[in-house]
Amino acid sequence: MLDRFKREISYLRISVTDRCNLRCTYCMPAEGIELMSHDDILTLEQIAEVVKVGAEKFGIKKIRLTGGEPLVRKGIVGLVEMIHQVPGIEEINMTTNGIFLSKYAADLKKAGLTRVNISLDTFSAEKFKTITRGGDIEAVKEGIAAAIAAGLSPIKINVVKAKEPDVADLALLKQYCDELGLKIRYIHQMDLKVGDFKQVEGGESGNCKTCNRLRLMANGNIKPCLFNNQGYNVKELGIETAFYRALEAKPERGLGSSNHGFYNIGG
Repeated sequence: MLDRFKREISYLRISVTDRCNLRCTYCMPAEGIELMSHDDILTLEQIAEVVKVGAEKFGIKKIRLTGGEPLVRKGIVGLVEMIHQVPGIEEINMTTNGIFLSKYAADLKKAGLTRVNISLDTFSAEKFKTITRGGDIEAVKEGIAAAIAAGLSPIKINVVKAKEPDVADLALLKQYCDELGLKIRYIHQMDLKVGDFKQVEGGESGNCKTCNRLRLMANGNIKPCLFNNQGYNVKELGIETAFYRALEAKPERGLGSSNHGFYNIGG
């Protein structure tokens, strides 16, 4: 399906939850967040139905599962299996912090997950604990090892690059990725409210001219753009109407947003 600017939209990013087991400083405020009501969050079956309609009616081919942290969503393996069975879906990927990946990697692969992006901003255990407000970097490394063993490749490492990066630390992280055959992507810190973003180093994200995605939030809102306040709820409008309206509202370029955060839209 084409948007108003002749971009072919074939990619749906799905935030399956706004919950997360980490509290990264650039993602979540220190005072915490107001979580969505469980009653507002789509069931796994409802998510799968959105994917089915998206594939049948709108040409959606690629899915990425995000959060929050997608692996804290109960039944996540079953959701992957349901999506995998939808005709027309060619690729199911996931962005995760990797903490629980050692537990789920093999089952996710069997269910139909194609590959994973794993967030890892530093090679220092101490810095990782500070950035994530308590996270264990060894758990992430175990998750990476499990993803490699399961064949969830190519594995990409998402690095949020600080405005004044620690060059030596990033060099160690790059060496670690090279040794394991992991692809590294550098994501510049963004400001949702003012629409401050750059293209990902080592990836296509952030290039508005070629953007091919819509976003489904855990509460059922289909959003046309990360840097846009518009959202169209599949429960209120129906799935097809929500898709149509999001497609029509997709801007030429993201300008800013104030009604969601990275913690509940998946970045």
